[in-house]
Amino acid sequence: MTRLITLFFLLAFGPVSAAVSAADLGEARVSLLDGDVQVKIQESGEWAAAAINMPVVSGDRLWVPARARVELQLRDGSYLRLDEQSALEILTLEPDSHQFYLTAGRAYVNFKGRRDHFLQLDTPVAALRAYDAVVFRVDVAADGESRVTVVKGVLEAENRWERRRLTAGKTLRLYADARPEQTAAGVPDDWERWNRARDSYLYERRVSARYLPDELETYAADFDAQGRWVDTSDYGYVWIPSAYISVGWAPYRDGRWVWIGGDYVWIGYEPWGWAPYHYGRWAYVAHHGWCWVPPRRGAVYWGPGYVGWVHTHPYVGWVPLAPGEIYYGYGHYGPHSVNLLHADVRKTAVTQRYKNIQVGGGVTVWHHDTFLTGRAVDLRLKENPFLTHPPHPGRPEIKPERATLRPIVRDVPREQLPPSGIRELSVRELKESRPLVRDRSQPVLKGEARERSAPVAPRAPAVIQKPPEQRPGGGEPKPLRPFVAPPADAAKPREPKTLAPPPERELRSAPVERRPETVREVPPPKAPRAVEPRPAPAPSVAPPREWRAPPQQPPPAPTEKRLVVPERPPEIRKPPEAPAGESAPRKAAPVQTPRKEAPPRDDQERANEGVKIR
Repeated sequence: MTRLITLFFLLAFGPVSAAVSAADLGEARVSLLDGDVQVKIQESGEWAAAAINMPVVSGDRLWVPARARVELQLRDGSYLRLDEQSALEILTLEPDSHQFYLTAGRAYVNFKGRRDHFLQLDTPVAALRAYDAVVFRVDVAADGESRVTVVKGVLEAENRWERRRLTAGKTLRLYADARPEQTAAGVPDDWERWNRARDSYLYERRVSARYLPDELETYAADFDAQGRWVDTSDYGYVWIPSAYISVGWAPYRDGRWVWIGGDYVWIGYEPWGWAPYHYGRWAYVAHHGWCWVPPRRGAVYWGPGYVGWVHTHPYVGWVPLAPGEIYYGYGHYGPHSVNLLHADVRKTAVTQRYKNIQVGGGVTVWHHDTFLTGRAVDLRLKENPFLTHPPHPGRPEIKPERATLRPIVRDVPREQLPPSGIRELSVRELKESRPLVRDRSQPVLKGEARERSAPVAPRAPAVIQKPPEQRPGGGEPKPLRPFVAPPADAAKPREPKTLAPPPERELRSAPVERRPETVREVPPPKAPRAVEPRPAPAPSVAPPREWRAPPQQPPPAPTEKRLVVPERPPEIRKPPEAPAGESAPRKAAPVQTPRKEAPPRDDQERANEGVKIR
């Protein structure tokens, strides 16, 4: 029954994000704001002015117009900054995984790379993944072309064509229709120099780190710059703010309650108003005033705002909780808290008496309408509502309005609104097309990084038709290039390449097969003397020497000699004793002292001479 009542209460209060609850809002916040930066809140679907210290959740979008900048701080101490004319979509924010999409503009990321933490930053044409500490910047042009520069560490980058491992001092250009191009990083510009100076300020050794629990050391810069630490007898070391306070100031006074993730969350407008309002407790110490008491190590839980509530019909009041006092919230918020999701609100009574209601100005009271619209008007009631009405367990039961979803009540000039292309972008479609991929072996772009290497394939068939000496083997080895040529066409070009030696086998089957060997060994310069005996029926050896002279190529290639052989067989086949005269006559042919063939040659020569004399 209790669960049904709670569910009805949450539904009655308006749309609740299914992806995030109030207990999960501590993953990221706006830590620096300059200009008319705007946020599109997932729960309302509207663009509104952003505020310092507002939490950002999965599905939120940021637009940084001209002359503006913004900085996001993650729980693990990482920072992401956007320059003017930049648009960022927050796709995923989890305790150990963060995914962003930079649609346009420039971003600078300082990722701390704590153990098992992972960051993915996507652009229209690329995906960047960081597993270890790395500092890098990303510039996205109007056509989506992305330029990534690594300042420190190592970053894994890819587009639909190729994956690269980018190291410090290198710049990688990623395109939509071409392979990445890597160059040396250029000289830092004003944007990069500003970011480096900001990092030096945030990460330098901080005094507050010794007083804060380990979980809150990442916020030490806020405490050092705008307050001091003092030792008290009741609470030990406490922090006292010294900036952005005035006479009559009290905690949870400068800001507003915003409906986020199914609960009212306090957004403090002081630059330091993140950790002191969402962790620990407040106490009023004599001679010091209001002091923030940090939580103990191991008991650090982010909360919407650690206050006690009182709700009358026209007014809403709250008071900061002191150390040890019970916080009633809808979720688990550590020790000294009650989870109202597992309790009957109607039967839950606040029995404790809050200490800080006795402090002058400690109780803040707003009208019911002021609480919803955010236009703060502090009321000075004659009576303390906590003394005349019983405290309310948990937030007041006030149904939020559309104005209650805005982090700050401020109008943005029309010229600073996001362009239509940014406004119409769908975060849901982006998440479907760009999943969060932690596995190093798997590409982000759905495996297209490997498939897009295929455009090289069309060039392969032309290469296969070249002579065997240039591309031996052609496209035969299928394991290396399975896409080189279709099986039907590959059979034809493969035969000439693999059959370079076989032409000799074909010639050997013919009776003239051994002639090429004699031709190779006979020196060509002696050819002119063999021109005259052509008309006579010369022996088998002499004609080849005389007939081989015409080739005028000094260094005859083996292929050329083979090609000449088919033209000679008609003349060479005339003498029947051709096989006997191959090996012997090679260079001794002019002398010709064979045992049986020498006499016939002398008779023929004499007969020829007799004919000439006549």
